[in-house]
Amino acid sequence: MSFTRRDILALASSAAILRSQTAPAPPVSIARCASYNEDFVPILGRMFDEIGGLQKLVANKTVTIKLNLTGSPGLRFQGKPLGATHYSHPKTIGAMIHLMGRAGAKRIRLVESAWASAGPLEEYMLDSGWNVRTLQNAAPKVEFENTNALGQGKKYVRFKVPGKAYIFPAYELNHSYADTDVFVSMAKLKDHATCGITLAMKNCFGNTPASIYGDDAGVDEPNESPTKGRVDTCHMGKRQPAKAALPEIDPASSREPGYRMPRITAELVAARPIDISFIDGVETLAGGEGPWIRNLRYVRPGVLILGTNGVSTDAVGTSVMGYDPRAQRGTAPFEKCDNTLLLAEALGVGSGDLKRIEVRGVPIDQARFPFREA
Repeated sequence: MSFTRRDILALASSAAILRSQTAPAPPVSIARCASYNEDFVPILGRMFDEIGGLQKLVANKTVTIKLNLTGSPGLRFQGKPLGATHYSHPKTIGAMIHLMGRAGAKRIRLVESAWASAGPLEEYMLDSGWNVRTLQNAAPKVEFENTNALGQGKKYVRFKVPGKAYIFPAYELNHSYADTDVFVSMAKLKDHATCGITLAMKNCFGNTPASIYGDDAGVDEPNESPTKGRVDTCHMGKRQPAKAALPEIDPASSREPGYRMPRITAELVAARPIDISFIDGVETLAGGEGPWIRNLRYVRPGVLILGTNGVSTDAVGTSVMGYDPRAQRGTAPFEKCDNTLLLAEALGVGSGDLKRIEVRGVPIDQARFPFREA
């Protein structure tokens, strides 16, 4: 009997639901990093050693790295470089690519659903001020894919949500999320106006292609030239995705973004589990996820967080931000939304209980940077 990658993912996700409540949570590493002028290669290398080593994770494997390039490259906060506020920073990406290439990864693909565009991801990066050639040369085989549409693939791949789904029973995603052995989410340590926080798991909200889930997606077929975001379909449920995808389970359910977005995020990470979670908190924003949010503040927590499970890594990141990762709706930072961590935990993604998570490197108490007090 032969199995496809999709079969294996489905089996792994189902097994995760059964064992998530009893199995020990994987370790999470925290490191200090004062600025982007530091050498990230030895810092990240040490962090990978602290969680069990990189070579066994990526050697002879295809690695897909989901970046966080949220919002248009033209929107900047106080004129600062995008990577110093709300984008992934090119130096952390370059170091990650280099280390994975050195550890034996056979192919590394950078992906993102670029805002309001289905064009080449390399061009989007250039518009963001990145040196694409430097990234290409950081490892033997580096590729790029804009997952906002079909891209280089011939068809979309359906990822089923294991267990009892909340909003959608499955998601149609770009082939890059299936044609890989290791999936990496590289996020920023940020507050989020709708979801409370946006870390490694919320970064995967951007896995969804706007061609299917966007406001100008086709009705019957995907729109392979999307120019809008996902507010109507995902945030507010004003329309269904293109019929190439499965419709919502219950169109009569709450249309409130604070209800929908945390659940969609939890479903996405259950359907396409994260194998490596990285959170950049060297420099970032407090008060929201990008320059379109009012009352933002530029902050310098000076921390990096790394783990192999989305829930556990995000739980540590949430605590570093000064929040309780098990907080219920109505409590900071989830005053107006449900807690994505708890929703993902219920789907078997992992544990957000800090008592079950071994933190290595810098202890949480020493790394803590309360975002509400910054």
